[in-house]
Amino acid sequence: MNKFCLTVACESTRGIVAAISGFLAENGCNITDSSQFDDPQTGKFFMRVSFVSEEGVGLEDLRAGLAEVAAPFAMQYAIHDESEKMKVVIMVSRFGHCLNDLLYRWRIGALPIEIVAVISNHMDYQKVVVNHDLPFHCIKVTKENKPQAEAEQMRIVRETGAELIVLARYMQVLSDEMCKEMSGRIINIHHSFLPSFKGANPYKQAFERGVKLIGATSHYVTADRDEGPIIEQDIIRVTHAQSPEDYVSLGRDVESQVLARAIHAHIHRRVFLNGNKTVVFPASPGSYSSERMG
Repeated sequence: MNKFCLTVACESTRGIVAAISGFLAENGCNITDSSQFDDPQTGKFFMRVSFVSEEGVGLEDLRAGLAEVAAPFAMQYAIHDESEKMKVVIMVSRFGHCLNDLLYRWRIGALPIEIVAVISNHMDYQKVVVNHDLPFHCIKVTKENKPQAEAEQMRIVRETGAELIVLARYMQVLSDEMCKEMSGRIINIHHSFLPSFKGANPYKQAFERGVKLIGATSHYVTADRDEGPIIEQDIIRVTHAQSPEDYVSLGRDVESQVLARAIHAHIHRRVFLNGNKTVVFPASPGSYSSERMG
C-alpha cells in the first residue's frame, strides 16, 4: 500500500474536514494520522493527514481528484509520497558541530533525507563530507564576489533539485533575493541570546551576566536576519559553577538537537507558515520523534 501525506491551509470555514475525509474514503484511502488547527487570531485553518491508498489509487489521480474538493474552499494543498526523501543542501562555515550531528543522524537513518550537496566557504570539512560519499563544494565569499558566490550556490540548489537549504552554522548573511526565492525553504540555527547578546562571543557575554538558562532557536530564514518564523527551540540550565567553555559546549549540544528536530518536522511536512509564526504538528506514528532523535 502506498503511503501519502496531505497538507492543507485555507480560510477557516465549516465542512473542510468532512470534505477531505469523504474524498479519501471514496477513493479507497484509510487515514492513519490526522492533525488540525483552527487559528481564531488569523482565521486560518491548517491540516495534515497521513493515509494509505488501499485500492491502489495513485498520486496523480489523487491530486487531480482533490482539486475539485479544494476549489470551493480555496485550499492551498499538496499530496506527497511519504517514501520519497526530501533533497537537502547543507551549508556550513567553520563550526562543525551541527554538520557532524546531521551527518550522523542521516547515516543511521534517524533523519531520513537525501543530502545532495554540502556547501562551505571554507575547506575545513571537505574530508568529513567526502568520507561520507557526499558532494562537497567550497565557494569562497567576499564582499566583492558575494553576488557571484550566491549565484553559484543557487545553481547547485537548482541542479540537484534541492527542496531545502539547511544553514548548519553558516556564518554568511544571505541576500534578500536568495531569501525570497527560497522562502520557507531555508532553515537556520542560532543561540537564543539574541538580541540580548549579539556579536562574536555571546556565550562569554551570557557567562559574564550570570544567566541561568542557555538555549537555541531554529527558524526559517527571511530578509530580516534571525527574525524569521520559529520552528523549534530548547534550553538547558547552567549554574554559577560552570565556565564559559562549559556554556559553549552545552550550547553546541542544544543547537545540534534543535536544528535536527526542526529539519525533522519540516521534511515530514509538519510545519505550516502562519504569518510571522508557524504551526508545528506533533510527529506522526511511525516516524522518529524528537525524543528518539535526541
